[in-house]
Amino acid sequence: MFLSDVEELLNNYRDLCNYGIARNKIGKMYKEAKDIFMYGPGLLKSKLLSYEQLGLRKYTVIKLVASTPVLLLGDVNKEFVLLLKNLEEIGLPRDWIGGTVSEKNTCFWGKMLVLLKFFKDMGFDEKKLGTLISKHPSFLLDGSGEAVFSVTCLLLKMGVSRKEIFFMFSEFPHLQVGSFARNLRRAFEFLVEIEMDFEDIKELICHHKDTLGLVLMKKPTSIMSNLSSGKKRLCKIITDDPHQMQKYAMGLKVPPLPSDDSILKSIIEKKKFLSHLGFVDNSKEMKRALEVFRGKGDELQERFDFFVRSGLNPSDVLDMLKRAPHILNQKIEVLDEKLSFIINNLGYPLSSLVRFPQCMSYTTERVKRRHLMYDWLKERGKATTALALGSLIACSDKMFIKRFVSLHPDGPKVWESFKKSIIFK
Repeated sequence: MFLSDVEELLNNYRDLCNYGIARNKIGKMYKEAKDIFMYGPGLLKSKLLSYEQLGLRKYTVIKLVASTPVLLLGDVNKEFVLLLKNLEEIGLPRDWIGGTVSEKNTCFWGKMLVLLKFFKDMGFDEKKLGTLISKHPSFLLDGSGEAVFSVTCLLLKMGVSRKEIFFMFSEFPHLQVGSFARNLRRAFEFLVEIEMDFEDIKELICHHKDTLGLVLMKKPTSIMSNLSSGKKRLCKIITDDPHQMQKYAMGLKVPPLPSDDSILKSIIEKKKFLSHLGFVDNSKEMKRALEVFRGKGDELQERFDFFVRSGLNPSDVLDMLKRAPHILNQKIEVLDEKLSFIINNLGYPLSSLVRFPQCMSYTTERVKRRHLMYDWLKERGKATTALALGSLIACSDKMFIKRFVSLHPDGPKVWESFKKSIIFK
């Protein structure tokens, strides 16, 4: 090929160089938008100037077309113009994007618009959204919003409420959101690989998402090798003290496991707590409780006292624990949220907990979904007015659909709508 045979290519190449675009950026532009190098005389210059006429500085236009050369194909990109308008509405000047975008990345303006709408739907007003994006431009620019949606989807699947996600983004650390998403996924994969119970994984990520997103975990095989531990024991270490996961981050030396003395001390504390409740030493009930209870003795005592302060008799709480000891493995904040919802929102008496203590094991979302469905059926005369708490939430989803949802022809459709709506609230 002779260069004289591709006069348009050389002319447009020269126009880009004269405009101020670095020569080492033009190869990327050619790969992503080859047609701009076939423009006739003056057309490429006019397209570059058309973006300046939007109120952008030349420096900004240079960075934008170098990163996303498809801007120069066809007319002025409408999605890009709409994005500039949206950024202005939240208090960011038009040239703000030029100071943050990197020529290495290709931008997708439509995805960015979806992200801004997502944050508004989540509850951010224009002022707060402008502050958020200004402080964390990676929300907008890292994958054009894909990293934010990756984090959000994982957290929603783990049962984190939309309100909690809102506060997490409001107080987001000084970290690229792409790195946060990668770290959180690695933590999830780590827990799956050590075969932790899925409900325990959900609880860990729900209550420790901020910490897990800050550190990149080592591989489980490396951790288990350094600890001389199997998967089962590593699961117990993490569920007993989730902060241990911070010590398993890349670049850190994994500390040895606690000595046998400290393990023995923990068992003694638990036995002391159980004996105080009336468990007989070395009995089957005592052994079962020791296997089920997690945490230190004083933590278990605080959680026991929480139920008593809520209005239950100590003897009733003890009876609850003998039937469902695992309910004491949850933090007080979690127990308080669940108890408050069952008593204050649904109107069940405290005595319902004594009859069915397992209700404290289920997520608030599960309980709410099923009660919304049951109330809907009652309004249409398809269900009785009085039903025990356990009858509604203890059965599997398959059985619930068979026993209740199918009572009305529109039941399945309404049930699906409740399932979707509760996920995002």
